[in-house]
Amino acid sequence: MAVPLWAADLPYDEPVFPAVDSAQIQLGQLLFYDPILSGSKTVSCATCHHPKFATGDGVSLGLGDGAAGLGPDRMADPDNLPEQRIPRNAPPLFNLGATEFTVFFHDGRLEEDATRPSGIRTPLGAEMEAGFASALSAQSMFPVLSPDEMAGHYSENEIAQAVRQGLITGPSGAWDLLSQRIENIPDYRARFDTVIGDQPIHFTDISDALAAFLDFEWRGVASPFDLYLRNGTKMDPAAMRGMDLFYSKAQCADCHSGRFQTDHDFHAIAMPQIGPGKAARFERHAQDTGRMRVTGDPKDAYAFRTPPLRNVAHTAPYGHSGAYATLEGVVRHHLDPVTSLHHYDISQAVMPGFDADDMRVLSDSAEMERIAAANDLTPIRLTDGEVNDILAFLHALTDPQSLRGALGIPATVPSGLPVDQ
Repeated sequence: MAVPLWAADLPYDEPVFPAVDSAQIQLGQLLFYDPILSGSKTVSCATCHHPKFATGDGVSLGLGDGAAGLGPDRMADPDNLPEQRIPRNAPPLFNLGATEFTVFFHDGRLEEDATRPSGIRTPLGAEMEAGFASALSAQSMFPVLSPDEMAGHYSENEIAQAVRQGLITGPSGAWDLLSQRIENIPDYRARFDTVIGDQPIHFTDISDALAAFLDFEWRGVASPFDLYLRNGTKMDPAAMRGMDLFYSKAQCADCHSGRFQTDHDFHAIAMPQIGPGKAARFERHAQDTGRMRVTGDPKDAYAFRTPPLRNVAHTAPYGHSGAYATLEGVVRHHLDPVTSLHHYDISQAVMPGFDADDMRVLSDSAEMERIAAANDLTPIRLTDGEVNDILAFLHALTDPQSLRGALGIPATVPSGLPVDQ
């Protein structure tokens, strides 16, 4: 069948991914699931990005160092309590290796920039290491520095101490200390010999391997929608109607455009703010001003990156703070963001066990008004049937193979530490 005229601007060509190096991918798989990259050796990348939860963690705001378990069952360790929840929702990892993905994190604080010596603009500025294969590689270097995610408390381990002292790059910096850990494990050293030869392991070698795995493991390019774009294979009637709404009346594609339904830009949509907010340790607020925290431009206040939508039906909760536990909830928020913000109930979130004041912004009328005032979206009226059709289309963005992953979870890792299964 013919592709409708409104879809004329959609890219039909296949997305571009890097060349495959099987030895590097297999190495990255082991590193991804190995807690050795966390300060206290208790948290792996997979702890917050697990296949069981569609490469997320199934909660609104997760717990990293100082907790145990997976997903909604993860609980704080009473003998080593986290300082706070991780301030933003763990984003899914599908298709991040595609060359169009050059901006990372909810606020875009890391992105390709040819004017920088490293080729990457990051919060570290000129102190950033050079030599990454891609921006995807560079982004994997930051969770290991976060006390809430992987580094741990100041007094717990040498990685956390280095981070708190500002020793990040160079000899005896946090990345160098982690590289030495990997260097000292014979199986890892042998595997790196295959990939980089016998030169010392640099953290960019570790991050390049992680990026190669992320790229290969979760490529979602065979959903019913992809098949429709390739050869006109019809989706079910509700999804077909939802697709028409998505790209016309509902105006979803104004932001969710392109092959993976993202314009890679930033928009303020009055998303409810819950949890600790994005603040430095010396700050006492629970705000998250999003892109403005990166650019300093008030026009960017409360704007967050447009998420891609492959497998979106499986990646709940939704929003930068994970405020909505259901896909219908976040879709309806888009229809009238300001009204939705003012009627938000935190019971719509999924918060793992930890005693924290997660409602500081919700109870701050001035901050709520600032979030509302920044909203970019005009209210749209849709019937319940039209909302259901859009939901059907969003389900048609699911690629079952990418949900399973290509290699899966290794039974063991070279460090001998436990693997989250």
